[in-house]
Amino acid sequence: MAGRPRGFDADAALDRAVEVFWRQGYEGASLTDLTEAMGINRPSLYAAYGNKDELFRRAVARYAEFDMAYARAALTQPSAYAVIEHFLRANADALTRPDRPPGCLSIQGGLAGGSDSGQAAQFLAASRRTGEQALAARLARAVDEGDLPPGTDAVALARYVMVVSEGNAVHAAAGADRPSLHATVDLALRAVPHP
Repeated sequence: MAGRPRGFDADAALDRAVEVFWRQGYEGASLTDLTEAMGINRPSLYAAYGNKDELFRRAVARYAEFDMAYARAALTQPSAYAVIEHFLRANADALTRPDRPPGCLSIQGGLAGGSDSGQAAQFLAASRRTGEQALAARLARAVDEGDLPPGTDAVALARYVMVVSEGNAVHAAAGADRPSLHATVDLALRAVPHP
């Protein structure tokens, strides 16, 4: 016997949860905030997404899939310089989209610790490390192919790129505009080694 069909669009509701977590962080987002934004009641939230932690993890996965698609696209660029430039420029644009909260869910979502013993912050840090490792692997390939000078520390270069993008995220959340972020990218790109 089949259960009663869901009376709401689960993806649209999840998109609204992304916005709540992005604006308020994991700790600041109450179940009331989430259910009101999602247009559902608590039993529906629990039935569709599990608890708040599971909803947060699904929201971050959705954010990574759609809002951070540019990071995957950057890895396909033909040169290390193009990879880094594509990533940082697309990141600056994403951080300042007029239709989204300023900054980055991955940074804002876990800044405050509290009742979850830092679990949300640790989850987001691990997620960012995964992206950094993918970038480091792509840059290591560039070293092997002669696209970056021999001896270039791909791990350190990937970390540098992530520090720039994360710093821009903090500044965007504080009100920095797109041209300001791109000016930072211009300076950061000067540090990318050439073969």
